[in-house]
Amino acid sequence: MKTIYLTLIALFFFQVNIFGQTESKPSITWSGYLETYYVYDFNQPANHERPSFLYNHNRHNELNLNLGFIKGTYLSANTRANLALMTGTYAQYNLASEPSLLQHVFEANVGVKLSNKQNLWLDAGIMPSHIGFESAISKDCWTLTRSILAENSPYYESGVKITYINADNRWTLSALALNGWQRIKRPDGNQTLALGTQVQFKPNEKTTLNWSTFIGNDKPSSQKQERYFSNLYGIFQLSSTLGLIAGFDYGLEQKAVASSEYNTWYSPVAILKYTANTKWSGAVRWEYYQDKNGVIIATNTTNGFQTKGYSLNIDYKVNDNLLWRIEGKYLESKDNIFIKEGKTVNNNFSLNTSMAVQF
Repeated sequence: MKTIYLTLIALFFFQVNIFGQTESKPSITWSGYLETYYVYDFNQPANHERPSFLYNHNRHNELNLNLGFIKGTYLSANTRANLALMTGTYAQYNLASEPSLLQHVFEANVGVKLSNKQNLWLDAGIMPSHIGFESAISKDCWTLTRSILAENSPYYESGVKITYINADNRWTLSALALNGWQRIKRPDGNQTLALGTQVQFKPNEKTTLNWSTFIGNDKPSSQKQERYFSNLYGIFQLSSTLGLIAGFDYGLEQKAVASSEYNTWYSPVAILKYTANTKWSGAVRWEYYQDKNGVIIATNTTNGFQTKGYSLNIDYKVNDNLLWRIEGKYLESKDNIFIKEGKTVNNNFSLNTSMAVQF
């Protein structure tokens, strides 16, 4: 395994140096991230696995690693590339359907600048998703755990992306051709590309508005059911101490091949963050996720997945690189979709803590 990783790294930097061999002063930088965590789930799952729709911080009553990676970045005037190799329970659960070697790839992409006058780039490879305001890097998020809508939409994607950023950095426009809905390896029998778009507008330094979309089929071509997905959110710095994120996801998927009828799902979320000083901050979250027909989250119950959630987290910034967090999170569903002491119940409460370092 070590030999394979070293070979990947060597090929990666060999490739980007070919693209950049005529450029002046290219740079290669290294960075890393490590997040350990402990979760106590009051439903006390016997196998230590938390509800199956959670992919981060999902082991009960264990000191564990959610995500750790080492990343190399190459940058020159008209070439850029990233390679990050990872481990942790996030990789174990969220990439379980990928080939075993690729389950350890957090990011692997190469980009070329298409214009000397405009900020226009073409990137290809395995990239962070263009959907959502949350990522698997918990330290960059306002809450310790991820929202249900983030856990059940793509964290990563594989394909090609063209991105334009205007001169004053207010507008970012992207178009993508992808292997599928969070796919590196396409489903067997699937011969159709998926498409994505992103429009982001920053009218001022205190406001970010974003609309991302996805169109594609995530099943074999003979069973094609087109999926349409919209992700809308705004990030607002209301004052020097108070910030707000408001988001809304909405999706449709054909009920059957060539059907004119669609199953739908949606999820609103709101997060309010208070920063007391340079060391202490906290956030409260409200969320709701409805997927009655089990397109994304299957429950095999009468009303499907209809779940609301609340969380409160307190963060302590030990230094610029290290963040300690604690969070309480409560989930309540219309049906009994959770397991406690061998019986189905409609709620779940957990206490979570983590230490994350970024360097």
